[in-house]
Amino acid sequence: MIADINKAWNWKGFNAIEIIRTNDFGNIIFKTDKNEYWRICPEEVTCLKIAENQSDFEHLLADSEFIEDWEMANIIESAKSVIGELQADEKYCLKMPALVSGQYEKSNYGKVPFKELILFSGSLGKQTENLKDGQKVKFKFKE
Repeated sequence: MIADINKAWNWKGFNAIEIIRTNDFGNIIFKTDKNEYWRICPEEVTCLKIAENQSDFEHLLADSEFIEDWEMANIIESAKSVIGELQADEKYCLKMPALVSGQYEKSNYGKVPFKELILFSGSLGKQTENLKDGQKVKFKFKE
């Protein structure tokens, strides 16, 4: 998975070396070769630095708002109630990411192989990195 993170998201300027945590919605916290901590949120099509070092990361883990956001318990339970348990290497996802007005609602939940989720979100993130809020886009999907 480290190779997939770097393939999909290293245009952000990092080299991932260790996965620290994942959740059932495909979010990943990973550490870079600079000892920074980053979080990928595929449903938001984001990859953001969340801590400069281990000490900052430990402080973040003491923040109840961060933990609630990370665990996504209500969203995961809602997805599970609609589409069932995950199989090995699957994660829940938004069929239409929040970036393109996808909502956190039952009709928009899906399951996808974890690797595909990370690769797709990184590709979409790169293609849309310079979009302005409200800017119209036209997506072309290849088979």
